[in-house]
Amino acid sequence: MADAETRDSYHHGNLAEALIAAAIDWIDEHGHERLSMRELAKKVGVSPGAPFRHFKNKTALMTAIAEQAMARFLKSVFDAVAQADPDDPIAGLQAIGKGYVDWALDNPIHFRIISTRTIIDFATSSKLQADNDAVRDLMIRFFEAGLASGRIAPDQSLETMLLASRGLAYGLARMWSDGHFPEWYVKGEPREEMQAAIRMFIRSLERR
Repeated sequence: MADAETRDSYHHGNLAEALIAAAIDWIDEHGHERLSMRELAKKVGVSPGAPFRHFKNKTALMTAIAEQAMARFLKSVFDAVAQADPDDPIAGLQAIGKGYVDWALDNPIHFRIISTRTIIDFATSSKLQADNDAVRDLMIRFFEAGLASGRIAPDQSLETMLLASRGLAYGLARMWSDGHFPEWYVKGEPREEMQAAIRMFIRSLERR
């Protein structure tokens, strides 16, 4: 009876969500390379052709997971910023870093998928681009406020600060995801160590 009820719910629009959830579970256990639409259909109990009503191919499914990842990323960042002093651009930038780290560690499969550009179609997803731009615009706002208020040294390049800060957050998360922390003798809790590194970088931009 439960299977019949589940299959019936798919006819009311829930199959896409079920396929995404099943794909994440599969990738967590087996990796994305062996994932197939046919295997996912079998896993959720629908016909082999049913997934293609929602996703034309595996790349489309991976892109949908990436869109879910980006939405979670956006929420994590804005939730963290909401807890920071709105008039302190340094605190705002550190909050963005905290939001990034929290998102990556709390959503490791999503992080890996959206970080692997060869398996998603970022260029044609307006949602991915819009959400990415929203975070970038938030970073620009804080960097410009820091420059205007004199909190950030005036000789700093806005574009370089954007690239360096995003690169640091991504690099730390990727190091953790790929299992590099032990060989670099990271002894503390990963979340705290990553956030400490980001805080140190942001503080290094301040005017002395």
